[in-house]
Amino acid sequence: MNRTKSGNLTFTILSISLLTVMAGAAMAPALGVIRGHFAEQSGLTVQLIVSLPALFIIIANFFFPALCRLMKTRTMAVLGLCMYIAFGAGAFFARDILTVLAMRALLGVSVGMIMPLSTGLLAYYFPPEEQARLMGLSAFMNQTGGVIATFLSGFLCAFGWNFSFLVYLLGVIALVLVVAFLPNDRLAAGKRRGRSAASLLRFAPSVTGMFLLMILFFIFPTNFAITSLSNGSLTPDGITLIMVGLDVVAAAVGLVFGRMMKSFPRAMKYMAPVGFTLGFMCFSAGTELFWLLAGSVLIGLANGVGVPYLNTVASVKGGKDAAAAVMPLLSAAMFLGQFVSPLIVSSCARLFTGVTAPYKVGVVIGIVFIVQAFCSRKYQSVSV
Repeated sequence: MNRTKSGNLTFTILSISLLTVMAGAAMAPALGVIRGHFAEQSGLTVQLIVSLPALFIIIANFFFPALCRLMKTRTMAVLGLCMYIAFGAGAFFARDILTVLAMRALLGVSVGMIMPLSTGLLAYYFPPEEQARLMGLSAFMNQTGGVIATFLSGFLCAFGWNFSFLVYLLGVIALVLVVAFLPNDRLAAGKRRGRSAASLLRFAPSVTGMFLLMILFFIFPTNFAITSLSNGSLTPDGITLIMVGLDVVAAAVGLVFGRMMKSFPRAMKYMAPVGFTLGFMCFSAGTELFWLLAGSVLIGLANGVGVPYLNTVASVKGGKDAAAAVMPLLSAAMFLGQFVSPLIVSSCARLFTGVTAPYKVGVVIGIVFIVQAFCSRKYQSVSV
């Protein structure tokens, strides 16, 4: 593969990473405005706008190996991206909460089709020694998508509660690139062995780590706008800027992730658990701007390191089989964590008092994540 062709392919695959984070988190800045429009609905129902796509991403991930046997990569990517655009932006036309949630569910199906491709194709087309750099770039694109989507969503919601859904029209860019540059290869041949019990056990630490990481991260987008508005600590514009800033921090980490892995690989597995724990400690300390900024920076660092680290471990161990066998498992764990996060946190928050109760739950789960990382240290390390 010549350099130009390789560059086009890399950018095409990375363009899909630009979109996947937008399934839920893009709506976070608009959640307060949407809740105001649907004032008769419970807070948990409105939070499903952020978390419901995750459930259907999980369902789609379980069928991903079968889809690989039925369709080639470009065909599946085009179908998934068309659905992404139609059902993501289609919620703009909804007039009731049930229609919005139905659109969000179908959006989840589309992301379940393209999410494993966004990381798995990097493992399929590029050698192991490039995985840390590429997974860092994938995380950078993912977080850049979060920056763009969060900013646009916060800006668009000023025109009306439903305008934020128009951010999903960004999927047109990836669709054009996929049609132009993505080969139409078949990934399923010989991949059934990736589902063996021994293989699944080998990747269990990474899958568990991704599940805990996403529970922790989604405490932020599902609570930050609502708690900050309710206690008057920030304006809607301030909330949007801090959320964008968090994604900027995570994106910056993605750019240097490959060098971090080479410099201190043994310490990398602890950076995300410790960062999340300290970040939620800052949020729990008070509602002053200093604590909000410090907590956001730490959570951005944790997310920026944690996702590419776990993807790198899985992709190196999975090799060319990663796209069809391993990445759907990580994707399912990622979005299962997103889906159950508000359910777990809203239930456990009753054990604490004050507006910072969800963040105190985050501290507890962060400590569990630290313990999990330590106990699985022999299985969660790779040479890059």
